[in-house]
Amino acid sequence: MKLEDLQVYKLSMDLGNKIWKIVEKWSYFEKDTIGKQLIRSIDSVAANLSEGFGRFHFKDSKNFGYYSRGSLFETKTWIKKSFERDLLKEKEFNELVKEIDRIGIKINNYIKSIGNSKTNNK
Repeated sequence: MKLEDLQVYKLSMDLGNKIWKIVEKWSYFEKDTIGKQLIRSIDSVAANLSEGFGRFHFKDSKNFGYYSRGSLFETKTWIKKSFERDLLKEKEFNELVKEIDRIGIKINNYIKSIGNSKTNNK
């Protein structure tokens, strides 16, 4: 199996690109404060899945899954702050939160699937 075959990886990459397009339209101040934090956190979701996938030992893979989940929760916080500061419309906010929640479930399932041995790269 390849990293690119993982649905959770694809979804997190897609959400990162979607958020990038949103933040790209913000003013300099908004980008420099919330925007950079938001982009870093959402990009970290896929990046940590990638790093964990490339690790030899299952415990390392799981740990990077946990880091990915942590970054996803951080993203949710920045999305909420963006909405509260009128940078996102309610519909956009609700759609993003729904996608974040969906990815969270997928990350949890992925972590559980790793089990006690590394079989992802076979």
